[in-house]
Amino acid sequence: MRSLEVSKVTQAVKEMCIEASHFLSKDMKEAMDRAVVTEEAPLGRQILKQLQENAVIAEKDMIPICQDTGMTVVFLEIGQDVHFEGGLLEDAVHEGVRQGYVDGFLRKSVVKDPIMRENTRDNTPAVIHYSIVSGEKVKITVAPKGFGSENMSRIFMLKPADGIEGVKNAVVTAVKEAGPNACPPLVVGVGIGGTFEKCALLAKAALTRPVDEPSEIPYVRDLESEILERINRSGIGPGGLGGTVTALAVNINTYPTHIAGLPVAVNICCHVNRHAVRTI
Repeated sequence: MRSLEVSKVTQAVKEMCIEASHFLSKDMKEAMDRAVVTEEAPLGRQILKQLQENAVIAEKDMIPICQDTGMTVVFLEIGQDVHFEGGLLEDAVHEGVRQGYVDGFLRKSVVKDPIMRENTRDNTPAVIHYSIVSGEKVKITVAPKGFGSENMSRIFMLKPADGIEGVKNAVVTAVKEAGPNACPPLVVGVGIGGTFEKCALLAKAALTRPVDEPSEIPYVRDLESEILERINRSGIGPGGLGGTVTALAVNINTYPTHIAGLPVAVNICCHVNRHAVRTI
C-alpha cells in the first residue's frame, strides 16, 4: 500500500491547468504541421499557418491559446493500492483547478447553477471521472473543454440494424451540422456502445488519446480512417472557410452494449484539443 498526500494531486492539477491552456501537446503540434502540408486550399493553408503562429505566441508570451479556457475535465486512473492522506481527493482536485485558474490568470467560465448563472469566480467545480486500476500510481489527465466545440456534440441512440453505416452517418452528420462553430480543424471523439451516459464518457475520453495513435482494434482503426476521410471531403475546411482539412483525427472508443441498442456519442473538439497527462 502506498500513501499519497492529496496536496501532490492539487499541485499537479494546478500546473496541468496552466500547461494545457498555454501549450499545444506534441501530438497536436505535429498534426497541425501535417495539416499545413496536406491542405489543398490556399485560404485553408493561410488559416492553419495563423493558428500555428497563435500557438507560438501563446507559448512564448504565456498567453492562453484560446480566450475560452474551458470547463476543466479531469480523468483519474487510481491504482487500487494507493491510500490518500491529508484530505479528500475530490476536494484536492477542485483546489488544483481553483489555483490553476486564479494564479494562472485564466478566464473563469463556470457558473454555480445552470439556470441562475452566477459565476463561481475560480472555474470550479471540475468535472471528474474516476477509474480504479491495478498498481500504486495515479494517472491524471486534465482536459479543459471550451464550449464552442462542446455545444456541437451529439448523442445518437441508433438501432442495432443501423449497423456500422449508421455509425458513420451519425458522426459525419454531427460534424456537418457543427460546421464552422466548433473551430475546425477538429479532433472528433466518438464513443460507441454501453448506455446513454457511457458512450458520452467514451467519446470524451477518446479526445485525450494522442491523435497519432489509432485504435488497437483493426475494424475500429479502419473506421477512424474512413470517417476522417469522409469528414475531410465535406469541404468545411479550416475555420469553416473551405478546404480539405476539416478534421485532424477521429478517435473512437467502444464498449459492450445491450442487444437492443447501438448508442453513439460524438464529442467534438477544436483545433487545440487541450490536454495534459501526468502520473504520480
